[in-house]
Amino acid sequence: MNKLFTKLLFMLMLVAGTSFQLLAQDRTISGTVKDASGTGIPGINVLEKGTTNGTVTDGDGKFSLSVKSGALLMFTAVGYKAQEIEVGARTSFDINMEEDVALLQDVVVVGYGEQEKKDVTGAITTISSKDFNAGVISSPEQLIQGRAAGVQITQTSGEPGAAVNIRIRGTSSVRANNNPLYVVDGVPLAGNETQAGGQDFGLGTSAARNPLNFLNPGDIANIEILKDASATAIYGSRGANGVVMITTKKGTQGKGVLDYSYALSFSSITKKYDVLGRDAYLNAYESFNGATARQNQDGGANTDWQNEIFRTGITHSHNLSFGGGDKSTNYLFSLGYLDQQGIIEESAMKRFSVRFNGSKKFMNDKLTIGAQLSIADTRDDNVPVTQNSGFEGDLIANAIKLNPTLPIFDVRDVDGDNNTTEFTQIRIQLHFWLYPKTLPILLEL
Repeated sequence: MNKLFTKLLFMLMLVAGTSFQLLAQDRTISGTVKDASGTGIPGINVLEKGTTNGTVTDGDGKFSLSVKSGALLMFTAVGYKAQEIEVGARTSFDINMEEDVALLQDVVVVGYGEQEKKDVTGAITTISSKDFNAGVISSPEQLIQGRAAGVQITQTSGEPGAAVNIRIRGTSSVRANNNPLYVVDGVPLAGNETQAGGQDFGLGTSAARNPLNFLNPGDIANIEILKDASATAIYGSRGANGVVMITTKKGTQGKGVLDYSYALSFSSITKKYDVLGRDAYLNAYESFNGATARQNQDGGANTDWQNEIFRTGITHSHNLSFGGGDKSTNYLFSLGYLDQQGIIEESAMKRFSVRFNGSKKFMNDKLTIGAQLSIADTRDDNVPVTQNSGFEGDLIANAIKLNPTLPIFDVRDVDGDNNTTEFTQIRIQLHFWLYPKTLPILLEL
């Protein structure tokens, strides 16, 4: 009896072991991976989770794989959302993959179009709006000043609207010009100054103007800088000094959104030059030229000429935009106004800008028509502050060395016109000699 029971128990254990082995053994499954249109997707990774067992779909999106019962399949690919599916008792699968829109939009603007980031081999620096410099910004370059590694951005002067030097690939150029090529929404600009520097009438030349003064910084979405020789391959010799690519804002999907921003700033000179006042000036003049000369030099006033030309500059910036869109349309209208006062009296820049960006998709999103319109009215108020004035000096230099005893207004009626409320007219004598120095010429201004 015991022997019979033992044999039965042994047979039961043998049958159970065989069944478990049958359940645990591999079996072959197959299927097709398709996109939203029903087309097979090649190159999709099919992996049994927790193992190295996997395969890749063929050109028609089909796959075949030997897996264990109860396995969990993972379907992954660049540009598609990952999926996990239990095998269960099935042997045939029909998988629909969904595009990962956020990942597909990770592209880089190059040249006149766009490429995926993995396809771009050149050195590119991208600064988006969230990384822009804050504060009152009058020109686009100030948004990224100090934000782009290896890119030197300096202003030629503190005058409102003055040019900005951008050095991407050093300071040597076969074209005698180190400025980069500017591309705004795919449209290349010449990169020349919008207004040349002032002419030299003996007091030096003034700084040139910024070529991007027409562009409202509030309209910019991001700025990309192409640094290396790949820029030359795209744009030719114009990109030899690098390329600054500016992309403006566009409407986003959803109801129309009205946005307004205002900024206010104040600017003033950090420190004035410490020059002689009335008494110290007259005493010094007398020590060199005598008492009679002192009397002739004394204009009867005590004027700080630096106080007369410097001021606290106030800058106002207004930006108003309205934009929106749906799956096939986007639009954005924007208005901008900038009133920037310089720290020198009468120096200023005013800009009024209007911009429209819009696009519409047709024929099941196969055709896109877009429009971009930009209008700007920029007005510069220049003062005679120059870069190479020499010993004659410009406005600031003459304010530092001008006689502090001269009155601002002609209170003594020196010109005899019975008007003591007009400005004092200062006579300047310039001496010239024809070569050889035998015939002097005196010019009075």
